[in-house]
Amino acid sequence: MSIPYAILFDMDGTLLQTERLSTPAFQRTFDQLREAGLWEGRTPDENELVNILGMTIEQVWNKLLPGASEETIAAADRFLLENEIRLIRERVTDLYPGVVETMRDLYQRGVAMFIASNGQEAYIDALCEEYGLKPLLTDLYSAGRFRTHTKNDLVAKLLADYQVQKGVMVGDRRSDIEAGKTNGLFTIGCDFGFANPGELDEADVVITKFPQLLNHLPQIDTTWQRQT
Repeated sequence: MSIPYAILFDMDGTLLQTERLSTPAFQRTFDQLREAGLWEGRTPDENELVNILGMTIEQVWNKLLPGASEETIAAADRFLLENEIRLIRERVTDLYPGVVETMRDLYQRGVAMFIASNGQEAYIDALCEEYGLKPLLTDLYSAGRFRTHTKNDLVAKLLADYQVQKGVMVGDRRSDIEAGKTNGLFTIGCDFGFANPGELDEADVVITKFPQLLNHLPQIDTTWQRQT
């Protein structure tokens, strides 16, 4: 399969208002770890929990559970995923305004769309199922599914697997923009997620509302025409 044009979306802070889900999921996970006698440390504060969004799960635990045993890490993986799935089904949060409508518009234009996330496979699958995104997406790529260590590697695998000729990376963290640039993609930074000041400076375009993505498709086409 060869795809002439694709858009790759990060999930957390790009499509999903994640903090309303992730913060209580992590807080409950740390409570469970202490109840099980697997961790004696404190629960990270909300700012610390927001700052780890976009990392792989291995990077998350290295940051939040430094020096923890393999048993503790395995339990944390299990507890967190269970908590996230429960909260997804309880609809404690939502997609950003305009996400579904914008993606439907792109789908009707025949644009191939993918998720490219550092999240766990079951988490990404549950989100796309719950919010009705699966019919609009060609595939769901996650670090949890492919055991990639960086967003760069995940995006490179997706592009190679589907032989994507030209593409756009849409995300809210520096790692998203870096992954897009490294892999030759046009990059769109989402400045409504979790980006810190200056984090999206290298993006080709920065948007402050998701539907603004559609305004930049002609600019993307013009850029590609110059390149070819």
